[in-house]
Amino acid sequence: MTVSSNTRLNGAYGLLKLTSNNMQLPEMMPGQFVQIEIPDSKTTFLRRPISICNVDTKRNELWLLVRDAGAGTHSLINTPASRTINVVLPLGNGFSTDLKPGSTPLLIGGGVGVAPMLYLGKYLQTIGIVPRFLLGARSEADLLLLDEFEKTGDVYVSTDDGSRGTPGIITLNPVLESNADIIYCCGPSPMMKAVASIARERMITCEVSLENMMACGLGACLCCVEKTVKGNTCVCTDGPVFNINQLLW
Repeated sequence: MTVSSNTRLNGAYGLLKLTSNNMQLPEMMPGQFVQIEIPDSKTTFLRRPISICNVDTKRNELWLLVRDAGAGTHSLINTPASRTINVVLPLGNGFSTDLKPGSTPLLIGGGVGVAPMLYLGKYLQTIGIVPRFLLGARSEADLLLLDEFEKTGDVYVSTDDGSRGTPGIITLNPVLESNADIIYCCGPSPMMKAVASIARERMITCEVSLENMMACGLGACLCCVEKTVKGNTCVCTDGPVFNINQLLW
């Protein structure tokens, strides 16, 4: 695929947009991910798993939200436009999207975990459901793609420093006390476990997207194994999305 644009959103995050002139992008479901080769790096041999942030079918364009977290993602976030990159897609299983008309889903994302929430929200919008987003960040400057979320649904925000929205951790946001048929969540593990605890207490169906370390993305290397009620399972093939009732949390 070809890099159509690579925009730095702030010091730590960038939005990478990829397109292909040779093929139509395959159908990709919210919650799936890609394994992307790192260009121009002599020390990074493994592909990096990146959540699908959005698919623009009109432009035949794939969006990836990338956090500058190490040598591989640093190289990726600095890849110039027009560069060709090898991508394996789509991988994994996505969120449940067979919702009834009038459903009231709540989509919760923290940090780079907001990425799959955007694509999920845009998908729900196409089937007539207005999503509600709860987005968490350290500060207002760390809130990502806020304009895109606001075009897609109702947005609620929590920031650790109180610079925007509700101050404090995301689980203190009052929107969590509102009615919801299902909660979708992606972000740091402690945040997802706290959301899962709230969902269990209120008897709300909850699905989370795990961010276990992955190498192959195909279930061969076994480095992303998660303990579940059915035993050890590969997050890359059986997930990354799991109903919380499947997890030993």
